[in-house]
Amino acid sequence: MPNLVVLDAPSNLGLRPPAPGTVPGCHKLAGALREQRIVQRLRASEGGVVVPPRYDRGDWQEGDGVFNAAAIAAYTRRLADRIEHHVRAGDFPVVLGGDCSINLGAALALRRIGRYGLAVLDASPDFRHPGNSDRVGAAGGEEVALATGRGQEDLTNLEGLGPYLRDEDVRYFGIRDCFEAERAELAELRIPVVTVGDVREWGAGTLASVTRQAFEIPQLDGYWVHLDADVLDPSVMPAVDSPDPDGLTPGELVALLEPLLASPHCVGLNVTIYDPDLDPEGTAGALLTDLVVAALGQA
Repeated sequence: MPNLVVLDAPSNLGLRPPAPGTVPGCHKLAGALREQRIVQRLRASEGGVVVPPRYDRGDWQEGDGVFNAAAIAAYTRRLADRIEHHVRAGDFPVVLGGDCSINLGAALALRRIGRYGLAVLDASPDFRHPGNSDRVGAAGGEEVALATGRGQEDLTNLEGLGPYLRDEDVRYFGIRDCFEAERAELAELRIPVVTVGDVREWGAGTLASVTRQAFEIPQLDGYWVHLDADVLDPSVMPAVDSPDPDGLTPGELVALLEPLLASPHCVGLNVTIYDPDLDPEGTAGALLTDLVVAALGQA
């Protein structure tokens, strides 16, 4: 394992307000995991923080496109600068979000370097775009669509590098079996999806190892792993904005992550969506920290 570097990306720009007059609490994720001593337990170097712009949707209304788009675009470039620096240096960034829109920073950074794949561990595909929904707005539910070139130009083609990812270089794990329409669209695009049911049928370790081998091809320079905490079942991870039932167990998640993160072709990891505001006792944050540490072989 190369040198681990923990980098904070505490942006909540890509989520809808949980209630009028409030902001999503996932920007506290990094602080909560640091409180659990994640840096020390990973034996990681300190990567600092990329401070996000203010969360302010202004007079945005449904139909106006992605809210906070200018702020997300500016933040994506700045986060990409930091991630690119570490990847080029041979470090392994562990990026603590934030909502899932921070994944655009990793995608842009890697697109600057070459052609990379993405393994997405998430309860939902985050593939909403104007071609399949009239509720486009929250980039945290749209970042994979944006990264593959679907959506508005000011987010899909930063620096003239869009799309940042090719469809065939994306793999999903942990999608809930109930997302039938979304899975049908991804199947048409030939984007492989491993649902929770598939994990139970075929085994987490086996499926992750197959995906790892698929990424270890000459055409790819490597791949990134994106972990959304809501991939876990709400019985153990209730502190997320969309706690969909029938998710992965902690053991299944670690069994998926271990082979993916152990590959020399894996160049980094995002951790997103956990909301400390919804976890007053801190138990879900402690579990998430334990799982990341275990998956990176530092337990």
